[in-house]
Amino acid sequence: MTSTDVHKDVEDSGPSGYAAARLRLLQEGARSGPPRRSALSELTDDWLAGLFSAGSEQPRGVSLIAVGGYGRGELSPRSDLDLVLLHDGSDPTAVAALADRIWYPVWDLGLALDHSVRTPGEARKTAGEDLKVQLGLLDARHIAGDLGLTAGLRTAVLADWRNQAPKRLPELQELCAERAERQGELQYLLEPDLKEARGGLRDATALRAVAASWLADAPREGLDDARRRLLDVRDALHLTTGRATDRLALQEQDQVAAELGLLDADTLLRQVYEAARVISYASDVTWREVGRVLRSRSVRPRLRAMLGGGKPAPERSPLAEGVVEQDGEVVLARAARPDRDPVLPLRAAAAAAQAALPLSLHAVRRMAAHARPLPTPWPAEAREQLVTLLGSGRSTVDVWEALEAEGLITQLLPDWERVRCRPQRNAVHIWTVDRHLIETAVRASEFTRRVHRPDLLLVAALLHDIGKGWPGDHSVAGEIIARDVAGRIGFDRDDVAVLAALVRHHLLLVDTATRRDLDDPATVRSVAEAVGSQGTLELLHALTEADALATGPAAWSSWRGSLVADLVKRVAAVLAGDAPEEPEAAAPTAEQERLAIEAVATGGPVLSLRAQTEPPVTAEDQPAGDPEPLGVELVIAVPDQPGVLPAVAGVLAVHRLTVRTAELSTLDLPDGVDGSVLLLNWRVAAQYGSLPQAARLRADLVRALDGSLDIAGRLAERDAAYPRRRGVVAPPARVAVASAASRHATVIEVRAQDAPGLLFRIGQALEDAGVRMRSAHASTLGANAVDAFYVTDGKGAPLASAEAASVARKLEETLRG
Repeated sequence: MTSTDVHKDVEDSGPSGYAAARLRLLQEGARSGPPRRSALSELTDDWLAGLFSAGSEQPRGVSLIAVGGYGRGELSPRSDLDLVLLHDGSDPTAVAALADRIWYPVWDLGLALDHSVRTPGEARKTAGEDLKVQLGLLDARHIAGDLGLTAGLRTAVLADWRNQAPKRLPELQELCAERAERQGELQYLLEPDLKEARGGLRDATALRAVAASWLADAPREGLDDARRRLLDVRDALHLTTGRATDRLALQEQDQVAAELGLLDADTLLRQVYEAARVISYASDVTWREVGRVLRSRSVRPRLRAMLGGGKPAPERSPLAEGVVEQDGEVVLARAARPDRDPVLPLRAAAAAAQAALPLSLHAVRRMAAHARPLPTPWPAEAREQLVTLLGSGRSTVDVWEALEAEGLITQLLPDWERVRCRPQRNAVHIWTVDRHLIETAVRASEFTRRVHRPDLLLVAALLHDIGKGWPGDHSVAGEIIARDVAGRIGFDRDDVAVLAALVRHHLLLVDTATRRDLDDPATVRSVAEAVGSQGTLELLHALTEADALATGPAAWSSWRGSLVADLVKRVAAVLAGDAPEEPEAAAPTAEQERLAIEAVATGGPVLSLRAQTEPPVTAEDQPAGDPEPLGVELVIAVPDQPGVLPAVAGVLAVHRLTVRTAELSTLDLPDGVDGSVLLLNWRVAAQYGSLPQAARLRADLVRALDGSLDIAGRLAERDAAYPRRRGVVAPPARVAVASAASRHATVIEVRAQDAPGLLFRIGQALEDAGVRMRSAHASTLGANAVDAFYVTDGKGAPLASAEAASVARKLEETLRG
């Protein structure tokens, strides 16, 4: 049946003809989506126009207007008809009769009607008092009557909206936030409200209103398509249920999927989630831009008065190489070249997450369009930046979503595509698979002080359910995927094996603890055999808790936690019997021995700087490049004396050098050479710019050792000059004595958030405690510092238990102070 036939039925048969034509239109299998919604709107327009003009006298100074969704020409099968009868006030009696002539036939057909009768002044006044009325009028569309009256109201309402935008837009944002709090996030709900939930149709309408204000605009790419998909789902929901509902209930999902020609309910939900994610991200970006514009408007007049006119240049504060903060967002530096810097997306993301700042939409799109692929395996910096991003706590979520919105995540991790927006039909789970993985990393970031390898914990958190995108047992599939991903992002063979084991057994502890008899020795032995080592057990324990906490409130409890802890304690006791003996110290290299002899001869520090690189990787789509820098190896030999560790660490901090790894040991000199030398073998990298010259480092180190360089004062001055910005609230530092870790010394372990001068503070605190440093092993894993210090008393013996506990306690107080 053609559109002309439909309209002819309406003209011939009145209300009953409209009902029949409407039914035939909705039953047309060949027409659906936007064409059907437009046709239904046109059909309804013709019918209502006929009702408007059906009287003996044509009304003057009156018009019939569609508002809201009907005003946009988007009628779903069971949508309300939102109508305004607008009049000039000259003949209220005639207007009342006209209203009855229109409203009653609509009610007689059982159609939902939201109606009002107003003059233009009354309409504007009501809109000024009721934000929802004003939003509806922004989509006002003429149906019948005095076109000039309708056009005048539209012009006035739009002008009012633009003039009042600085006041009304914050109200609209608050309204959206309150609705999101009540209805939840559309992209994660198993029974979502397509209209009211965050990322739903109401938010899409709000974005149109923001654009109409001319104050800011939403990212356009994909937004119309996302809105169309949600409307299509709502149409199918109305048709299958026969009700005016926006809630996609579980029992309706298979029918709705079939109506849309989709494979199954999971495919349906995934499409809904993808659309909601586009709208949610567009909302985040848009409201951020609204806030920025409103702030600049309030500040600019004062700045102009102070500066004598002109527009001040925005301040740019460096965050990382190629990355700066500007106007509350993370943007690319002017000299940044995404096409030449494949690590830039991860570096920018890590910097944004650490600073708890949003990534600029322009920066993300530029990186997505121009960043060249990372080589395989990834360079060390890329791996470290990924770990830093994952370990940044709650701010990781927004940054990750910004990367994912522009396709950068699947560029970096192609396996992510299978879990993206994948629903979990389990009442315990409150997130989609991909968001659950990120939530697990967020939770795991709180446990980084509990493990020796926080980098492995965070990456395992990201990958532990990656197998849910494949058929079969997701733990078995996930182990294979995790092994491949871990190798591609640059972990060595041993670390790959640990990550694969963590993914394979991420449910082992909680399943065994809650389902098996822990008093049965065979139970504990089987877990010990599966885990294999104390280090893996420690990681698995933290991953188990992070996974459960990220699943939902029903997945973890103090009872479950106590059972898992009991199992871990028993398994650790079994594994302790196979603990390896303490490794022997490695023999010094010829270079190290040469530096040590020179240090004894000169009586002062001697150092060398040497770049460390990885060989270039050749891929089919990119030529072999230059070797990838891992950092710079800094080797220092110093005659044995107090204060070496804080002196070296302090000088490096003053020169803005980041310490990636640090080893301090006492070197045995060749026969015939008197004296004792401390050897420091560190890997460092410049925070910004180029490295300082070796001669400058040595000169400052000499001054630090003789006390003429006030390192603490220099660092304090710098901190005062650059106040700490709002950012991630990291877990507090944790200091512990590792019992039975060494027969020759007391081992003090420090796990803390990495920060400039951290190693200097630790070394100074240990010096103040009066202990001797036998050796030190420091490493930075993402944003986490994991350090071990082997200390003795003045006679070279391990510290007494009470003294060791006191040193650890004082060091922890220093780091938390």
